[in-house]
Amino acid sequence: MMQPAVDLSRVHLIGIGGAGMSGVAHILLDRGAVVTGSDVKDSRPVRALRSQGAKVAVGHAPENLELSGQLPTVVVTSFAAIPKDNPELVRAHEENIPVIRRSDLLGELMEGYTQVLLAGTHGKTSTTSMTVVALQAAGMDPSFAIGGQLNRAGTNAHHGGGEVFVAEADESDASLLRYKPDVAVITNIEPDHLDYFGTREAYFEVFDAFADRVTDGGHLVVCLDDDNAAACGKRAAARGISVLGYGTAEAAARHADLQPGAVIVEETLVDGGVAVTIELSDSSRVSYQLAIPGRHMVLNSAAALLAGVFVGGEPAQVAQGLSDFTGVRRRFELKGEITDGAFNGTRVYDDYAHHPTEVAAVLTAAREKVAAEGSGARVVVCFQPHLYSRTQEFAAEFAEALSLADACVLLDIFGAREAPVEGVSSRLIADKIAESTTVLLEPDFSAAPATVASVTKPGDLVFTMGAGSVTLLGDEILTTLTQPAGTHVDEN
Repeated sequence: MMQPAVDLSRVHLIGIGGAGMSGVAHILLDRGAVVTGSDVKDSRPVRALRSQGAKVAVGHAPENLELSGQLPTVVVTSFAAIPKDNPELVRAHEENIPVIRRSDLLGELMEGYTQVLLAGTHGKTSTTSMTVVALQAAGMDPSFAIGGQLNRAGTNAHHGGGEVFVAEADESDASLLRYKPDVAVITNIEPDHLDYFGTREAYFEVFDAFADRVTDGGHLVVCLDDDNAAACGKRAAARGISVLGYGTAEAAARHADLQPGAVIVEETLVDGGVAVTIELSDSSRVSYQLAIPGRHMVLNSAAALLAGVFVGGEPAQVAQGLSDFTGVRRRFELKGEITDGAFNGTRVYDDYAHHPTEVAAVLTAAREKVAAEGSGARVVVCFQPHLYSRTQEFAAEFAEALSLADACVLLDIFGAREAPVEGVSSRLIADKIAESTTVLLEPDFSAAPATVASVTKPGDLVFTMGAGSVTLLGDEILTTLTQPAGTHVDEN
């Protein structure tokens, strides 16, 4: 492997417990680096890193840079999430210690590997995870860094013994331009993160720039069912980049000027998932059964199949890996099922969906699942909008997506890095949701489980959904639904 341009012998990560940071920290530890870090709270990822040898402080302070007994050789931060006046950042600058982004560190860790980078507005984590599991089934041992935890492996990163490195390429702050992919996948392109990019045009342009990062002899893989991704592929092909598409037969026909690499020729709902048959560019076919429902997941699996074959995976083995894929935490994740009492048969799921297209995809998959089961169950969603800017920009689109549910409990906006904006609240969404959907605004987070129970019936599919703290409610909703009959009042 090539020597990194940055000294990675002692690395300090600010916000080490985050999904992205904790992953690269695990890889550094596996490679023998001294790893220190800090986060605002203790957590399962932090405890896992400590057990592996990292020294992690709760809270941010200048002295945290000396947790190992020496100053670090480099400090890693997220420019979007960590303010410039963070005391550890301030001291790093005072000590003239190099400060880099997490994407810069990941780029260094991938040097010398065959790099598979998966990008897109939606589906990055699921598609990256599918690719990893598929390559493992093909007998390869890829290194990987994912923005979520694989259900089967229980981890979000791994330092493998193979020559392939699979990673998620985040576009939210243009950090995906740090990488040099041998295989680059674009799942879809839809305006987002306009608080950073400013305009839709600037957001689209970052994917064109990402396509230009593909190495000589490498491949760009685009989803043909997403017209924006396909258009990006066509522009890249015109610039001389090798481009292959994946998607349904209808989409392949619509974009006949792009060479199809993986075409979905059969997609059938079956008990426990979706049976899929893919035709590859050499006209051979492979079949597998995907455990996670939804057209978006089928498309993601086709991308993973194509990426896996490109880096040497035998198609039938890669397809078997997709059959073995059990999902990613917070992606249509089953939290539990009620097996008796007033809410017998009700299932509670948790999902990270926080953009209207993602919300619509998950709720559509839920409705398809209900239809396939023939149970007549309803779909209930407890949704927490993420960011004031996103809520303001897409209120109508969120309302349209949430109208796919039979009942919707709307929590207050999770502002994350943003300050409140006057006049922007969850009511912007609630007022536009279809009359056929029962809507309740719930400003009291602690009261949400009881509010969800009030609109839930036996056998329903209940979702907690969003990128913020709503994920904490799944277990509480399960507990509320198992209380004795008569505890709740059904307002529907």
